[in-house]
Amino acid sequence: MNYYIIAGEASGDLHGSNLIKELHKKDTIANIRCWGGEKMQAAGATLVKHYRDLAFMGFLEVIKNIRTILNNLSFCKEDILAHRPDVLILIDYPGFNLRIAKWAKEQNIKVVYYISPQVWAWKENRVKMMMQCIDKMLVILPFEKEYYQTKWNWDVEYVGHPLIEEVERSVKEPDALQPGKTTDTSKQIIALLPGSRKQEILKKLPVMLEVSRQFPQYQFIVAKAPGLDASFYDALLSQFNNVSYVNNQTYALLQQSTAALVTSGTATLETALFQIPEVVCYKGSEVSYQIAKRLVNIKYISLVNLIMDREVVKELIQHEMNAANLTAELKQLLPGSAKREQVLSDYRQLKEKLQAGGHASAKAAQLVFDFLHN
Repeated sequence: MNYYIIAGEASGDLHGSNLIKELHKKDTIANIRCWGGEKMQAAGATLVKHYRDLAFMGFLEVIKNIRTILNNLSFCKEDILAHRPDVLILIDYPGFNLRIAKWAKEQNIKVVYYISPQVWAWKENRVKMMMQCIDKMLVILPFEKEYYQTKWNWDVEYVGHPLIEEVERSVKEPDALQPGKTTDTSKQIIALLPGSRKQEILKKLPVMLEVSRQFPQYQFIVAKAPGLDASFYDALLSQFNNVSYVNNQTYALLQQSTAALVTSGTATLETALFQIPEVVCYKGSEVSYQIAKRLVNIKYISLVNLIMDREVVKELIQHEMNAANLTAELKQLLPGSAKREQVLSDYRQLKEKLQAGGHASAKAAQLVFDFLHN
């Protein structure tokens, strides 16, 4: 069978790579083309376009890069038609992938969507279009199946969360943390995960770094984003004595950490699954924030709190994300505190909820395989 998979972000590259591995187990002669990254390529797919060329964050950045986005859409459609896949598998990345899904349906190409757009948070009106152009929807959050069934009478498949298997694999086969030249290995570690895109890092990392001055007894280590030069981080970290960074070692860093300051997104869930107490951070441009504030319809911004439907981890958003607030919240998460023990207890409940779905990548691959052969 011929498969065409589109992922537009680093997390999609990770989940796409595990899906590709499982598809090859089911279909030993599978031919797979993809938009993604090195992980999907290493798993056996032909890489057409790297996600680095696709990632535009925030309303203003999308507007500024609209011509590039439109060119990518045109090129994608041409490449799909040239290779005429048996199935198109779309992984998250809704701004791009929903447009491709609608077009693909018009071309009579079968469409599977793996990892649902967060329509329960905003742009809920997209669901009607999604039901018309997506042949099979695979969701990874436990509340999503009920949402689609109850509100839209759409029977989607819950496959479990793919991060469970990824974190468990990392715990079983841990990588040794390779500390930077300025790392003091005698100190306990606080991880800083400021995001993967330059513009979001510049908004959040300087605030996180200021916090390090209040905790000289700890070593702060930044998880460097792939694709960004070391010089970018060197300039930001130059004034801080107890801060260093690691490259492509986020999981190894989390396994060695005592607590973490984490940008909202997938990393909040990864941190929780590693049982690391965290403060969730978000700060964007004022214009983007004000627009999002009026459009987004959810109580929380972190996956941890959304899945648990209550505040398990503290979220500091926009103006609340300042050094004073971060310092106060971080103190409550250090060893010996009652709040730390409560967070860890809640994390265990979170993992149980996510494990109920099963082995996500294998289940998703089986559903795709069955869909093509029925």
